Amino acid sequence: MTTTSHATQLQAAGAAVTVLSADPRVTGRVQRSIGPWWTAVRVPPESVEAGPVVEAVLDTDSYGDTAFAVTRSPHRRTTYAGTRILVADSSPDGVVLAVSPGDRLAYRSEPASGHLTVVGCEVETVATATARMAREAMRGVLLRDGWAVLHASAVALDGRVVLALGEKGAGRTTTALTLAARHGWELLADDRVFVRPDSTGGVTVLPWPSTAALGLGLLDALGWAETARERLKDGEAVHPTQHRRVTDALITGDFTPLRQKGKELKAQVYPDQFPRWFGVPLATGGKAAALVFPRIDPDATPAVTAVGRELSDLDFLSGPTENRSPDIFRLARVDGGGTAEARRVVVRRLSALPHHAVTLGHDITANAAFLAWLLHQSAS
Repeated sequence: MTTTSHATQLQAAGAAVTVLSADPRVTGRVQRSIGPWWTAVRVPPESVEAGPVVEAVLDTDSYGDTAFAVTRSPHRRTTYAGTRILVADSSPDGVVLAVSPGDRLAYRSEPASGHLTVVGCEVETVATATARMAREAMRGVLLRDGWAVLHASAVALDGRVVLALGEKGAGRTTTALTLAARHGWELLADDRVFVRPDSTGGVTVLPWPSTAALGLGLLDALGWAETARERLKDGEAVHPTQHRRVTDALITGDFTPLRQKGKELKAQVYPDQFPRWFGVPLATGGKAAALVFPRIDPDATPAVTAVGRELSDLDFLSGPTENRSPDIFRLARVDGGGTAEARRVVVRRLSALPHHAVTLGHDITANAAFLAWLLHQSAS
């Protein structure tokens, strides 16, 4: 193993992945991006003897060597995390090599040992990629241990988890953050959650650690935009993937939603910024108690929708829903949303919980009062 001076171990539900780097900024990014939702502890580098391990290397020559090895081997082109990537995965020993020329990043994955190396030239890109790979390595361990992944936002109160589900733009994030901002619920996840049947007939929920993407309009409606503005004016760092136009708009106090090429540009909020900036605590797990299927109508008064919707296999992170981070490094080696059996049992158990199909407007205070009342009624 390469000599390194910094090691951080991620732990969740009995699974563990270790991140190694000679640069503390890399392990620091992992701790900030993932640690608030999963446990992240510093460990002596010499104590790390087995995988899964994600190792970060900042070295231009090593990047060039790996990139050359990919291009001289049979390889294919694909997209990973929104970036073009070349993958050479036909090695007899199962090793996967890959290079992302646009980011000047290269990868070496050894599925048999669980060791993945991220090699790059710039600390920001290496740190971002390493945090992503650490989460993907942990996802693989959890999926093989019977967990599944749902496209859902989630909040928790006294260990009871409410899952907000629906298609992109339906209002999952709005539902979760409304309850967190106005009624003190803990934020458990912004976009995805791990779920697994438990021994009591219920479903345990774990967070999927990630940076939250929040539109300027939503930030303003929640009453958080001014806080973000003051923090940025004081010099606090933003996530490197946040578009400069978003940062400039926040600093100048213009919270009008921004779009580019038909896509909304959003603020990228680190997990630790929810409690530090906005006073929203984070939950590290809980038991599913209710499902909400929201729909946003700007002029609507919050209300229960007459026609509801049931949970389906399309709500899991699998097949066509998992197109940003396919398992090209063979970290999961099972379906990206969990095994078919795990999904089947989760659907059956969640289907027995209270379901609420709702229409929400743009009045956050009204939405919050309605949702709190509705969930209190279903829990009674």
